[in-house]
Amino acid sequence: MEIGLVGMPNAGKSTLFVALTRHPVPIAPYPFTTIEPHRGVVAVPDPRLEALARVVRPERVVPATLTVVDIAGLVRNAHRGEGLGNQFLAHIREVDAIAMVLRGFAAPTIPPGLGEVDPVAELEVLDLELALADLETVQRRLEKTRRAAKADPHAFAETIAALEDLAAHLQAGRPARTWPGRAPWRPLLRELFLLTDKPRVIVLNVAEEDLPEGGPAAAELARRAGVEGSPFLVVCAELEAALNEWPPAEARTYRESLGLSGSALDRLIQAAYRLLDRITFFTITGGHEVRAWSIPRGTRAPQAAGRVHSDMERGFIRAEVIPWDRLVAAGSPQAAREQGLWRIEGRDYEVQDGDVLHFRFHG
Repeated sequence: MEIGLVGMPNAGKSTLFVALTRHPVPIAPYPFTTIEPHRGVVAVPDPRLEALARVVRPERVVPATLTVVDIAGLVRNAHRGEGLGNQFLAHIREVDAIAMVLRGFAAPTIPPGLGEVDPVAELEVLDLELALADLETVQRRLEKTRRAAKADPHAFAETIAALEDLAAHLQAGRPARTWPGRAPWRPLLRELFLLTDKPRVIVLNVAEEDLPEGGPAAAELARRAGVEGSPFLVVCAELEAALNEWPPAEARTYRESLGLSGSALDRLIQAAYRLLDRITFFTITGGHEVRAWSIPRGTRAPQAAGRVHSDMERGFIRAEVIPWDRLVAAGSPQAAREQGLWRIEGRDYEVQDGDVLHFRFHG
């Protein structure tokens, strides 16, 4: 999974990136400190993986991962090439989900001309720029489809009508995710890679004194996030980056004293899993390795096997399955077998969150 940090210059994206990934990147109080996107891979914390490791005692424990991408700041008229323009927009198209990072803090180092602290207005600018960029994408496809329709107008009539309706929707500054006609046209939308069709989480980056509620703009942002079905997070990126240097127990205690339910990383990962409707299954490789794997909900056993290795999907025979907590309660994989807790599932089995799977396949 890849989640991109998107926002206007000096919203704190790079500071949040450092807080999430512990990867040092250039941070300065002027626009476009970030030009090429930075990528950091972070482990997904999972107590279930730790519990399995305690009973299996493997040589290696491998968590699922999330890739965080720090994308250059977006400015007004980016769809026309302002700032980093099309280069910036292309980077957004590559990620699975977007974290819209909004500035909710004042700072003397922010240069003049970037406006007052107004995260609601920032969100509106970001939404408009992404919608206008999508409008250009849809108009190009519409022109191409109209040319193809000259040879057979009837064959393309419905597609042209759908694209015209979608273009009008985007022209009004509304995102593709709210287009009323989207249900029967999902394959077309996937082909277009529209920016405003991507799932997203709205992140309000505030000063420490505004934690945990988020200050005066938080209620309106939470309302907007709720209307569109997006998670809403309040973070202090500067504080989170500093807490990376603290002993974990002390950092956890300090967050709790501020009323925070977890680190920014924990909360962003939880939001990403909800956004992308992902689940986790586990494998135990001969007792040598316990590994977590992230897959879309509804994935069937052969495709889950393919996540481990393509040969397993091609030669899939069956899956041996046990819920993680039943394996932990049994005390070991062998004890679980002796108690008859493992069960056999075939090709149609939909993997469940927390399953421990052992795949049988033709080599």
